[in-house]
Parts: sequence; C-alpha cells; structure tokens
Amino acid sequence: MINTLFHHQHRSFLKLWIAQLISQFGDRIHQFALIALVHERFPGSSLALAKLMACTIMPVFLIQPFAGVFVDRWDRRTTLFVCDVVRGGLVLLIPFFLMSADSMWPIYGVVFLAFCFPRFHVPAKMAIIPDLVPEDSLLKANSLITTTGLIAAVLGAACGAFLIEYFGARNGFIIDSITFFVSALFVWNMAIPRQLKINKAQLQESVQKIKKSVWHEIREGFDYIIKHKEIRFVIDMLFVLFMAAGSIYVLIVVFVQEAFQSVTRDVGVLAIFLVVGLFVGIMIYGKWGKRFSWYKTIFFCLILGGTMLSVFALLVQEYNNLTMAMGLAFFWGLTIGPIFVASNTVVHIVSDEEKRGQVFSALEIVINFAFLVAMFISSWLSNFVPKFSILTVVGGLCAFVGLLGLTRSRDFQKLALDGGKMA
Repeated sequence: MINTLFHHQHRSFLKLWIAQLISQFGDRIHQFALIALVHERFPGSSLALAKLMACTIMPVFLIQPFAGVFVDRWDRRTTLFVCDVVRGGLVLLIPFFLMSADSMWPIYGVVFLAFCFPRFHVPAKMAIIPDLVPEDSLLKANSLITTTGLIAAVLGAACGAFLIEYFGARNGFIIDSITFFVSALFVWNMAIPRQLKINKAQLQESVQKIKKSVWHEIREGFDYIIKHKEIRFVIDMLFVLFMAAGSIYVLIVVFVQEAFQSVTRDVGVLAIFLVVGLFVGIMIYGKWGKRFSWYKTIFFCLILGGTMLSVFALLVQEYNNLTMAMGLAFFWGLTIGPIFVASNTVVHIVSDEEKRGQVFSALEIVINFAFLVAMFISSWLSNFVPKFSILTVVGGLCAFVGLLGLTRSRDFQKLALDGGKMA
C-alpha cells in the first residue's frame, strides 16, 4: 500500500503525508508546553486549564462554519502553506514576547488565534487528497493520512513530556514553531495537477459564485449535506462515535487512575496501546477494506468497539491487571480504527469536488459538538453513578447502534447502490 502511494507519480501525496506527520508531532509538544506553562503560573488551577481548553475548542464553532466556504474558493495548497507559516509565527510569540508578561490573557489570545487556522487547514487537507491520488487509491490515501495523527500522537506523547521536562516550556514552543515551518516547506513543494476547464458556461458560473455571499454559500453547504443520504449517514455515525468518545474521555482517565493507583503512568501506557491498535486497524482496513461494504464495516466496527469498551471497563474494575488492560486497549483501538477511514472515503467519493471543503468543515463541527456535550453530561453523571457503569453503558449503546444498523442492511445496501457503492 505505502509503496503504491509513494510511487514517483504520487510524490506530492508523500510530501503532504510527511508535512502532516511533522506538524502534528509538533502539536503534541505544543500541548505539553501549554500545560507546563499553566502549571508554572497557576499550579493546580483547573480554571486556568479550562480557559485554555476553551481557547482551543471555540474556533471550531466560531470559524468552522465559514472555513469550508473559503477553502472551496481558495487554492488549497496555498491555504495549507499559509496556515502552517502563520501558526508557526503565532507560536513563536509565546516564548519571545508573552511568557515574560504578568497576565495569561495575551497567551490565551494567541492560542485562540493559533487554533483558528487548523479550522481552514483540516478541510483543505482532506479536500486536496483527491487532487493528489486517483480515485482507486483514495482508500489507501485516507488510511495513511489517518495514521499520520496516530503516529504523531505516539511519538509526541513519548517525546513531548521528556523535552518539556528537561528543556522547559519555552524551548517546547520553539520546537513546535519549527515543525510548522518545515511542514510548510513540504506543502509548498507539492505539485498540484492543473486541469483547465475553460468554457463560457463554467466561466459564468464561477463569476456568479464569487458574487454570492458567504452566508448564502454556508446555507448551500448545509442543503447539500441534507440532500445526500451517504453524507448524512457518515455525520450520524461520527456523531455517535464522538458522543461515545466525549462520554469516556474524562471518565476513563480517572477510572484508570483509581484502578491502578497512579496519576499519568498507566494512563499513558494504555493510551499508547490504544493508538497502536488504531494504527494496526487502519492499516489492515486500508489493505483489505475494499472487500467489504462501507456501511457493514462501520456498523460491525461499532459493535466490536462498543463491546470492547464494556469488556475493558468490567475486567479492569474486577481484576486491576495492567497487562490485561494493555491487551484490551490494543484490541479496542483495532476495532474502531476502520470507522474513520471508511467514513472519510465515503465523503470523498459521494461529494462534489467544489463542496468537499464545506462537507469536511461540517464534520468537524458535528464531532466537536458531540464530544463537548457528551463530556459534560458524563462528567455530571459520574457524581451519581459509578464510572465503570457509565463506561459499560456507553459501550453497550455503541454496540446496539451497530447491531441496529446491520439489521437494516437492506436499506443501507440500497443507499450504497444509489450513491455509487464503495466495496
């Protein structure tokens, strides 16, 4: 799979993949640096961390609705390049100008701005993939792009804490900014095929499109999603998946801490095994995924992933065995990884080229909204219900959704045939 995509005809895709690996590795270091900075200023302050989290998440709701519209108007390679360069410059402001300030508010402002640009970067990245590889390689390309974040998560988690601990938050920000600039160089050197489509009708259509207001295009984007059953299906499934992720995000950390009587050590170990499982699952699906219908893959993985979550919670609660928990975390990641690849590939196949940016922007809004709402609800419930019970129920609900989907396989088979079946 990798050799095929990294053939000389697909060198631009290789550059995109490397660029994302580098910048997302820097993101992990950035996270550790921010946490260390807040700890230095306000040791143990949950309010300071809450403000920081708000700065990183709010751009999803404030910027994302507009991002897809602009991404579909702009040159996508230029968009990716500018986002990397500007983010690198913003991050540099922190160690050289803002860390010496008495107030944290300027830092919060810079963090907010820095996280605004990924709102353009993510849809541009996803929308440019079909410009770099042929349609029959989209599944493999999405598999590799998805693994970028997973590889960066493992390497960043392993290296980030060490770098920040021994070299300080200031140097962590500098390293992060360098990764953005290096990523920008790889992006700028991508060769994007130019397809000239010059005729009177299309020229008039382009002029009319430019005249439209941003708000009108946003409405068109949502209308487009509503009219496409396949895209609505993907949004529904990702909403369920990230509702589950948000429900367990805080709880499972505290649950593991209480089960193994540690603060971060065992949480980190299990996180690495989970990410490795995701990586393996995505690679396996990328190689053999075409043999299976996309809707069956998503539902079957929901059943397995939900079941594994429930089993993990019950067995860890009962036995407190770290080795067993590591194996369960690996298989849990293995079962849910293909969902992301199948979902992204469906969107690429069924959405029009000029609408991809808007579609992926909508997906970003949906999954972040689902994550935040579920996280607050489950955190509130944990005051009244044991954590392992909530984890078990969430897993059971995911499995139920998957089972319900498989029982309606005829409806989804018709949907797949109407929209162009992805094997």
